[in-house]
Amino acid sequence: MKPYRKTAIIVGVLFIIGTGAGILSVVFTGPILGDPDYLTKFSANENQIITGAAFVLIMGFALAMMSVMLFPIFKKYNEALALGAVVFRGVLEAVTYIVIVMSWLLLITISREYVKAGTPDVSNFQTFGTLLQGVTYWSDHILAIVFTLGALIIYYLFFQSKLIPRWLSVWGLVGALLYLAAPLLNVFDPQHPSLSLSVGWGRLMWPLAVQEMVFAVWLIVKGFNPSAIVSESAK
Repeated sequence: MKPYRKTAIIVGVLFIIGTGAGILSVVFTGPILGDPDYLTKFSANENQIITGAAFVLIMGFALAMMSVMLFPIFKKYNEALALGAVVFRGVLEAVTYIVIVMSWLLLITISREYVKAGTPDVSNFQTFGTLLQGVTYWSDHILAIVFTLGALIIYYLFFQSKLIPRWLSVWGLVGALLYLAAPLLNVFDPQHPSLSLSVGWGRLMWPLAVQEMVFAVWLIVKGFNPSAIVSESAK
């Protein structure tokens, strides 16, 4: 039982680290990314953007490792879905985070040159800045979809295995479906140009965000269901 208990604690801690790093990245970069004068703000707040980018990478690493830690347990119940969890919540999610970070770092470079160029020569920089903002926008939406598909796989596996209470798994499944609806609806709603949790369709992400924190604390405090582990070991 001890290896399972250790895994449960590590997974719970990774969830909390990933979520905490994600929140901190928004705190550092949100006001700048949303500023109409972002091309000037990026170079003026370079350290702030780099710090926010570092938190995004920490979030991506933590959440990718979470799926890797769960793989040896999940594969006993459904190896194909266990691999799917690693692909979606691990590889694809991490790659999308890296793309977002790269777009931010490139915006710093463009911002520096934009400030140096002066008024007569800014049009090209504005074009490149808009393109990179577009990369961030679409990456956020793709990330939300990839994240949700991974969450659906993970909570289905938890529901199937009974490693956590089924009410917690069902909460995760319902929350993931609402989370999936957010980017899909947001794309067709010009009044809400971002997936902020505080406005528009982004509010649909809250149930899963809360569930994952409850889930993380449950794993740290309670661990996996011992009877489910014994039952699977007997098989």
